[in-house]
Amino acid sequence: MTHVEIEVKGKPLYLETGRFARQADGSVIARYGDTVILATAVAAKEPKKNIDFFPLTIDYQEKAYAAGKIPGGFFKREGRPSEKEVLTSRLIDRPIRPLFPHGFYSETQGIVSVLSFGNENISDILGIIGMSAALGISDIPFEKPVGAARIGILKDSFVVNPDLQEVEECDFIMVVAGSEDAVGMVEGGGLEITEAVLLEALDIAHEEIKKVIALQKQLISMVGRPKRQVNPPKMDDTLTSAISGLSLEKIKQAIIIPDKLRRQDTLNDILKDVITALNTGEEDISKDIMYFFNKLEKDLVRNMILQQGIRADGRRPDEIRKISCDVGILPRTHGSALFVRGETQCLAAVTLGTAEDEQRIDALEGESKKTFMLHYNFPPFSVGEVKPLRSPGRREIGHGMLAEKALKVVLPERNKFPYTIRIVADILESNGSSSMATVCGGTLALMDAGVPIRTPVAGIAMGLIQEGEQTVILKDILGLEDHLGDMDFKVTGTEEGITAFQMDVKIGGVSREIMAGALEKAKEGRLYILQRMKEILASPRESLATHAPRIFTIQINPEKIREVIGSGGKVIRGIVEQTGVKIDIEDTGIVNIAAVDEGSAQKAIDIIKGIVAEAEVGKLYMGKVKRIVDFGAFVEIFPGTEGLLHISQISDKRIAKVTDVLKEGEEVLVKVIEVDKMGRVRLSKREAVKEQPSGNG
Repeated sequence: MTHVEIEVKGKPLYLETGRFARQADGSVIARYGDTVILATAVAAKEPKKNIDFFPLTIDYQEKAYAAGKIPGGFFKREGRPSEKEVLTSRLIDRPIRPLFPHGFYSETQGIVSVLSFGNENISDILGIIGMSAALGISDIPFEKPVGAARIGILKDSFVVNPDLQEVEECDFIMVVAGSEDAVGMVEGGGLEITEAVLLEALDIAHEEIKKVIALQKQLISMVGRPKRQVNPPKMDDTLTSAISGLSLEKIKQAIIIPDKLRRQDTLNDILKDVITALNTGEEDISKDIMYFFNKLEKDLVRNMILQQGIRADGRRPDEIRKISCDVGILPRTHGSALFVRGETQCLAAVTLGTAEDEQRIDALEGESKKTFMLHYNFPPFSVGEVKPLRSPGRREIGHGMLAEKALKVVLPERNKFPYTIRIVADILESNGSSSMATVCGGTLALMDAGVPIRTPVAGIAMGLIQEGEQTVILKDILGLEDHLGDMDFKVTGTEEGITAFQMDVKIGGVSREIMAGALEKAKEGRLYILQRMKEILASPRESLATHAPRIFTIQINPEKIREVIGSGGKVIRGIVEQTGVKIDIEDTGIVNIAAVDEGSAQKAIDIIKGIVAEAEVGKLYMGKVKRIVDFGAFVEIFPGTEGLLHISQISDKRIAKVTDVLKEGEEVLVKVIEVDKMGRVRLSKREAVKEQPSGNG
């Protein structure tokens, strides 16, 4: 067993190898405080045939025992990955993936298992560090170590790797990963911050990253194995010359076709013709032809941007595609919007629900409720493909969470707008920046629904083309520029600042200067898009949609909650059945009543107020006779509260039978003459009549 450690915030950060999972190519235990993860890396000995991509899979899994829990459900074992596990798997994958050499096609799997979960809130950060260390000590060809840090921003101060309690206090949270030289991945969200504050936070994070990289290097120097040799595919000069001669000029013409599908169809036709012309021998060389053809296309697109400042759709680097918007287009939804930017379309629909619609989450951190959800869907027809429909993949979950972070911070406080809010974003057409279109469409749909958001939010995706000293930053990237470029930097925000961001790079990392330039251009683009959105709908509608539920809130004495609910929920179920409303009661005595019409809600409110109301001795009430018995009548003086009107208290005259003077359903003026220790109410009609000589009783 070999271990190394450094101190971070007064606790040791500990890396160990040689004791666990020894048959993996690389295995590392990473521990900080009470949080322990196991990171393992294994790569197949032989490359996978007939592929031209690196088959890497990273999985993050949380064991229930790590937090001293037994899984819920019938089977009592961990099931399909939770949303957090999917998002963390992506978080670990993104800074790791670009650091494998070109031509390494062996199937590779990294697994991060949470073995112990403390309140340090660092299992995902340890996952990145541990996975990098496991790859570093293995024979898998991993180019250089990666470190990570979480930075919290609390007003004017920065918190390094905030724990669970500190996270609750922070205004903005971000995760940063990178190498010794540069930042390679960032993501975060929260209350608006400026570009300058973000850059300062990245500088602090990078210093922390360097510390954990030094720790990994120390471990690698002690136990690291020699790396496998990777032989990048070599192209025959004669073949490459032939491919270039047959296709170069045609590709030049094809890549400037503005329409995405027509451009791709044209390129596919050119490739087919080249394969037909050159793949004529006994050996199938179509894979080699495709590889060089794609490289030729990539080089031409990048050179056109670098040398001419022209993009595939004819735009200049800092131009944004044409934007159009529409709202209120789906009559039965509570809010809807269509946001179109170039060839990317997002249809966003808002649904307003009650507390019954909250998402219950059982995680290692504990149980919680979620009252805002954004679900992003990317159907195959959006890119002209035929694929079977499946449950949401990692990309869909990741894009949805990014847009959710962007919008969450502008939503009204729960006590002012007690709705559960769900946005569904269906991407109807895609050519880049669909997650940012989701942010824009989601904002418009919220305003169309009458949700009183604090201010609108927009998003834009920035790209990068870098060759040596030449660098061009691209605004509002196409799918092609995402695929062939070096960076995908998504930034969302309001007029005041950034609310969320996510950056991935395909190179080793990007410098601070590039980050600063991209952020400045993203701000310009964001403000322009916000202006276009405001031309369609500048602020939330003053009233909710016709079909949205109305939620009315009243406050009752918390000691009376039991009476409203009743034994086994009998009373509250009766109110719901009688009025057709939905009722949610909080421990503080706040009662939220949701109904499709105000009349039903008011009826429920009256009943609840009647249940919790307390009869006042000496006060007159107009009641309704509910039941007649031999010794008197039970009169309901307000909903849920009845009192006994004894036969002797009905009139000054002697009455033989109660039914001679009272009928069920009759309204009668009564006076409360006593409320005993058990809360039973005694009423008098004759005393009420004395106070109302005009005969109103």
